[in-house]
Order: sequence, then C-alpha cells, then structure tokens
Amino acid sequence: MNPAQIRSLRRALRLNQAEFGQLLGAHPVTVSRWETPRSRYTPSAYQCALMRDFEKAAGAQEMDQTLKNLLVGAGIAAAIYFLLNAARGG
Repeated sequence: MNPAQIRSLRRALRLNQAEFGQLLGAHPVTVSRWETPRSRYTPSAYQCALMRDFEKAAGAQEMDQTLKNLLVGAGIAAAIYFLLNAARGG
C-alpha cells in the first residue's frame, strides 16, 4: 500500500495514528512515516496483508465507537477476530 492509501484507510476506520499502530503492532511515529510520501519506511508484508483485510472489512460494515474501542483496547487479537468474523459474513 502506498502512503495515501494507508492514510485513507486509517481515516476510513476513524482511527488516529496511535490506534491504527496498535492494531498493526507499530508505534504511532512509524504509522506517520508510512503515511509520508517518499518515506523509506514501509509496513511489513504481514502488516500490509492486515491493512488489505481491514480495507475489505471497512467497506463491508461501518465501525461504530464500541467496535473501535474493542479493537484498539484488545489490539491485534481482536482485530483478527473482527476480520475473520467479517469474512464469514457475521
């Protein structure tokens, strides 16, 4: 994903850089660097795969505040649960 796509996804999910980073196991400064054009910092293949899955899930359903709090509070485990549940149509 390019910097503009990363920023667009984060905004579509209504997450700040710290929350988005927590879901992906990255520091907020790292997320900021990913979103900066011409940055030499890029997400790992695993993080890119998660972002693509978040992108699909975000298009399938809106994240309300409760879901956002759950994902950010529980971190990556909750994010994976959310993605699997969305993939099953739940």
